[in-house]
Amino acid sequence: MKKTIFEQMGGTYIRHGDYLIPCLTLPEEEQRHIGVWGQRHLRYLKEYRKAIYRNLLISGRLNRYLADIDERAEDMFSRLVKEYADRQGITEQLKAENQLEWVGRMNNIQACVREVVEQEIIYS
Repeated sequence: MKKTIFEQMGGTYIRHGDYLIPCLTLPEEEQRHIGVWGQRHLRYLKEYRKAIYRNLLISGRLNRYLADIDERAEDMFSRLVKEYADRQGITEQLKAENQLEWVGRMNNIQACVREVVEQEIIYS
């Protein structure tokens, strides 16, 4: 019997009943930590960008891609929180004098920055 192109390229099959199923494995990928931003982007890809998600998964680049997204988003979040706090005059002195006001204002800044990061990096 003539070999298929898959067999000529070194591929093998497993017999399941009357069917021959190709033995496919994903390429090995370096495992890096994926934080909350990477997880959010993963959920977005699975739900709204299925083709991109499958392409990254099959090529073995998904983990690296998500770790890079997570790193970029975390850097942007930290930088913007600091910038917004400086612009609004939120200082350590305010924290020492009125902790509740400081917490409220910082929570407001973090919520605003979270929306910016999600629009600029996570959902684009």
